[in-house]
Amino acid sequence: MTASAAPTSLAEFSAVDLRRLIGRREISPVDLLEACIARIETLNPYVNAVTATCFERARVEARDAERAARRGEPLGLLHGLPVGVKDLEPTAGLLTTFGSPNFRGHVPSEDVELVARLRRAGGIVAAKTNVPELGAGANTRNPVWGATGNPFDPNLNAGGSSGGSAAALALDLLPVCTGSDTGGSLRIPASKCGVVGFRPSPGLVPNARRLLGWSPISVVGPMGRTVEDTCLQLAATAGVCAGDPLSYPVDAASFLSLPPAELGRLRVGWTTDFGCCDVDPDIRAAFAGKVAAMRHLFASCDELHFELGDVHGTFDVLRAEAFVAGTREAYERDPDSLGPNPRANYEIGARMSLRDCAWAQAEQTRILQRWQRQTAEVDLVLAPTTPVSPFRWTEPHALLVDGRPQANYYRWLALTYVTTLTTHPAITLPCGTDALGLPFGLQVVGGFRGDAALLSAALALERAFAQVAALRRPRPDLHALRHAEPALHSIVTAPPLPDGRPLHTAATSVV
Repeated sequence: MTASAAPTSLAEFSAVDLRRLIGRREISPVDLLEACIARIETLNPYVNAVTATCFERARVEARDAERAARRGEPLGLLHGLPVGVKDLEPTAGLLTTFGSPNFRGHVPSEDVELVARLRRAGGIVAAKTNVPELGAGANTRNPVWGATGNPFDPNLNAGGSSGGSAAALALDLLPVCTGSDTGGSLRIPASKCGVVGFRPSPGLVPNARRLLGWSPISVVGPMGRTVEDTCLQLAATAGVCAGDPLSYPVDAASFLSLPPAELGRLRVGWTTDFGCCDVDPDIRAAFAGKVAAMRHLFASCDELHFELGDVHGTFDVLRAEAFVAGTREAYERDPDSLGPNPRANYEIGARMSLRDCAWAQAEQTRILQRWQRQTAEVDLVLAPTTPVSPFRWTEPHALLVDGRPQANYYRWLALTYVTTLTTHPAITLPCGTDALGLPFGLQVVGGFRGDAALLSAALALERAFAQVAALRRPRPDLHALRHAEPALHSIVTAPPLPDGRPLHTAATSVV
C-alpha cells in the first residue's frame, strides 16, 4: 500500500473520519467492527499483534451503538470505534495477562480507568494487543503469546512495549489503540512501525495502575495512524482522576480543535544523541538527511549541545524502583516465575539503597533544570526516536549500538528515556525511511507542560512531511507480507489455562 492509496476497506479510514461518518449515519458501527475483525483474521497471523479478543461482546455493543446513532442520541467522542487495549491495562471480562505466565488465566472484573474512559466515550473494546513480559523491554515478545513482528518485515521486531498496538495500527487492524511509556514504550514501537506515538506530560492522562503514584516516569498515552487520531484518543482520556495523584483538570475537548502551528515562526533545535546516547552511523546519517530536508520550514534550526548529567544512572534507579514495587511479591514467592527482563530489573533494584534512591530523585531534578537552561532559546527539540533499525525479533535486545556493547537490556533506549527524565511531552512522527527502507521515527520534544503546543506543531509537521517523498509516512506492503521464520509464537512454552483450555497464540476470545 502506498502512502497515497485510497482506502479500500472501512478499516483503513482514519479514526477521525470513521467517527464523523458514524455520526452522520453514513456507516454502521456493525459494518466497521466486521471490517476490523476480517482484517485481524487475515493479517494478524503475519504479525501476532492482537492477542485476546472479545468479538461477540463487541458485536453486541456495535449493534447498540448503531441503534443509538439511528435514534439521534448524544454520541461520545469514540462512539462505535473498535479499540485495541495494550495488555498491561486490565479489561473487565477480557483476558489480561501482562505477557506473564503468572497471569495467563487472569480475567479482571473491572476496567482500569483508562479503559473505562475509552468505553464511556463510546469506544468498543474488541481486543488486547501484545506486550513484552510485564512491559519489560522494547522487543514485544513473551512466553504467553509469543512475539510481535514488524508490519514491514515480520522477521524483525515491532519495538515495545506497545509493539502490538503499533503493529495493529500500521496494518489498520483497529482504528484506536492504547499505549504506555516509561523509557520509550510508546515512542519506540510507533517509530519502528511507522505510526504516531505521544508521550504526554505526567498526569495529563491518568495512569491509575501505577503503583508509585507520585513518580512521573511512567505514563499512559495515545497512539494513532495520524496526529489527529492521536488527539481524538487524548481528548477522550485526559483529565483529573483521584487514582493518579499527578493528574490535573484540563479542557480535554480542546485537543480536538488544535490549529496547526505556523512552522515558520518556530525556533527548532536538533541533536543526534543528547550528548550521551549511542546511535548507529546509518541512523545518524538518516537523521541528518531528514533535518536537511525540513530545516527550511522553521524560523531557525540549529544543533544543540547537551550536558545533562548522569541520565543513565538516574534512569537505572528510577526504573528499578518501579519494578521492585510491581514484582516484589512474585519474586519473593518464586524468582523463576519472572522472565529474565523483569527479574533483572527487580534484582538491580533490590541491591540499591535509600541513598541511591535519594540521589536519583535529586539528579532527575537537576537534569530537568539543565534541560531548561540548554533549551531556553528553542520551541522544539528534534532527535531520532531509536538508535538502530528494527532488528530480528529473535534477538532479545540490541547488544551493540555503534559498535559499543550496551550495559543492559534497555540501555539502547536512551534516546527516549533521556526525554522521559525531563518530564517534557514528546511525540514520535513517521518521517520517511532509513537506509534499509524501514520506518524512521522523528522524536519531537515540546516545552514543559506544553502538550497542546507540541501537538499543534506535530499537526503542521505531519502535513508538511506528506508533501515530501523523503519525509512522508511509509506504509506496509500487504502483498509482501510473509510469515516470520521461526514462527512468532515459537517462544510460547506455558502449559494450558487452569480450566484445561489450550492457550492459542492466535486471538483467543474470553468474555
